[in-house]
Amino acid sequence: MDDEFLLLNPGPVPMSPDAREAMSEPMVSHRSAAFEAVYERAQDGLEYVFEQSSLDGERTASGGEALILNGTATMGMEAAVANLVDADDELVAVVNGKFGRRFKRIAERHCTVTAVEFEWGAPIDVDAVADAVDDETAVVTVVHNETSTGLLNPVAEIGEIAADHDARFVVDGVTSIGGDAFRIDDWEVDIAITDGQKALAAPPGVAALYVADGVDAHVDGEAAPFYEDLDWHSRKASQHQTPFTSAVPLFRGLAVAVEEIEAEGMPDRIARHRRQSTAFREAMWAMGLESFPELNDATAYSNTLTAIELPEGARDDDSEAFFDAVADRGVSISGGQAHLGGEIFRVSNMGNITDEQLLRGIRTIGEAFDAVGVDVAVPDAVETAREALDR
Repeated sequence: MDDEFLLLNPGPVPMSPDAREAMSEPMVSHRSAAFEAVYERAQDGLEYVFEQSSLDGERTASGGEALILNGTATMGMEAAVANLVDADDELVAVVNGKFGRRFKRIAERHCTVTAVEFEWGAPIDVDAVADAVDDETAVVTVVHNETSTGLLNPVAEIGEIAADHDARFVVDGVTSIGGDAFRIDDWEVDIAITDGQKALAAPPGVAALYVADGVDAHVDGEAAPFYEDLDWHSRKASQHQTPFTSAVPLFRGLAVAVEEIEAEGMPDRIARHRRQSTAFREAMWAMGLESFPELNDATAYSNTLTAIELPEGARDDDSEAFFDAVADRGVSISGGQAHLGGEIFRVSNMGNITDEQLLRGIRTIGEAFDAVGVDVAVPDAVETAREALDR
């Protein structure tokens, strides 16, 4: 309904009524059989998402383990890195946005880091990554779907480079897993990370890792941070618990959210996200706007969020009035992060966004531009989106 506030920012995303309702159930002990049943449901659903994220329903991984963390994906990023490196190890961090940089900053606290850096929004040069990785490299990190720029990075190619040098490969799939294809075994991924509040459409404050088959042999529980000891998390997961107090309502919401994903089916969910992102992007182009990220042969536009350059009249100091005009119409979108503030806006189609909600977002953005004096073709944009959604 148009009178309901609509979240189209890149997380947290809207949750289903059933997931919200599950969070309000009476409290139970995190060491009770009732909670263990919740954990098991959430873990089973997560393993479905991690292992069958393909358009054809093909299994993309097997034999690994999903671990649920009491924290957001940043905790997952640190857990993955800190459990795989010693202080004298070298890690290669691939950076072309805020979250690639976050991987780098996390790793710098735990080991020696070689950064392969590109401008935010610029495509990754796979040859430059190959030049940086050698037989002494312990771990390679990259963000699959760079949330700050709307760019889908070449995980398959980078995974092959890591495997050629027997390096562990850690991938931030925070805004792709649950909404786009993610092939753990084919891409040589050792640990994949996602977050409840993104494409899973679960509550913020809970994240998950998938530790691929055989990677546990490389996990050093003695050297890991106490709270992020993955060996300990794995042992407790076998009992359907976490090592410490679990956020019971969040786990309940997560369990429902992943069961809803399985009910929809990952092939249909991926296809829906791809269709909606294409429709939104083409609608913005019909308004005369331009996509922010640059592409090369190895990269693509994100299928779960879109980054668009702000036009003159709604840019820099003028951007605040535009975002206010969007919010005044009951819709939430996001601006650029760090130095991209005032230069771009970002819109999510993650989770369970309907086509009508997406069209509402397009109309609202167009109306907000009109309100601040930027001339855009709103009817053309909506019609373009409708045609794309009907393909």
